[in-house]
Amino acid sequence: MHRKANVPGQPCWPDYETTRELLARTAGLRVVVIGDAMLDRYVEGSVERISPEAPIPVVHVTNDRTALGGAANVAAGVVALGAHCTLIALAGQDDAGDLLEEALGTLGIPAAGLVRTPGRPTTQKMRILGGRQQMLRVDREANEPPSAAAVEKLARAAEAALAGADVLVFQDYDKGTITPTVARRLLDAAAQRPVPTIVDPKLRHFFDFQGSTVFKPNRRELAAGLGVEDTAVDDLDLAPVRERLGVHNLLLTLGREGIVLIGRDVDGVQRIPSLAREVYDVTGAGDTVLAVTAVAMAGGAGLVDAARLATVAAGLEVSRAGAVPITASELLGELGPPL
Repeated sequence: MHRKANVPGQPCWPDYETTRELLARTAGLRVVVIGDAMLDRYVEGSVERISPEAPIPVVHVTNDRTALGGAANVAAGVVALGAHCTLIALAGQDDAGDLLEEALGTLGIPAAGLVRTPGRPTTQKMRILGGRQQMLRVDREANEPPSAAAVEKLARAAEAALAGADVLVFQDYDKGTITPTVARRLLDAAAQRPVPTIVDPKLRHFFDFQGSTVFKPNRRELAAGLGVEDTAVDDLDLAPVRERLGVHNLLLTLGREGIVLIGRDVDGVQRIPSLAREVYDVTGAGDTVLAVTAVAMAGGAGLVDAARLATVAAGLEVSRAGAVPITASELLGELGPPL
């Protein structure tokens, strides 16, 4: 569905020419992503019978592939838009860590930011699909905090990467890379430069990002952080929530209901509807919003315009299987050339 023009009374989608000029500047942008990198594995096949051993479907495997997930997927999304990216993350000294490093290398993302840690597995998520239906997910991960030595390596690597950076992104999946120490050191270092910071939080460190430029939870994450039911989020006054979090701007993603923005860089409360399209797989949608928002803001877009562009990208992302980064040409193709 192309959004070639903005019509009075209709949602204000990004302008094609403005977006083209923005994306033309991405080659000179430098983005630092710190967070929980993952290796996603997709085991795909057909289901034609039920197992005689247990009442479960038997998947006849026809394809087995790996992809970048978590913070690594955010980094891939940044590169797909044409920007340079440095990824800072934990990884194990295992085969999965080698595959993760190799996959990043093919995208031009330096492996020096991976802190390879003995005795700690690289986070892996294996999804078993029968046709278009996900049948099962198997996770391999360590959730305990990393050693003090690993924390120090992460912080120093990120601080060094901040030199010359245009934006700093935190992608926290509660897998150990983000700790209160790492978050505070990097937020303080970014504020001194100054470098804008964008945070995608999880519950364990939900209140550890005071002073961040943009704080981007989804409905479930905000509900968990505040200790309320998911359904209560729709009735929340977000102004005191933002003040309690101590962040400059709150960007709340609501799935099919779009995005809500409030904060210093927003006029009142801004609501951006999602694009109406068939949802095939929501995997990676949050990573896409994070990557596009970060690159757009680094390129000079205001927060509202960056969020609008991210909404277009998220609409593309959920229409395909798995986490597949959205490219600059795909974004422009969705907006369509000017009439």
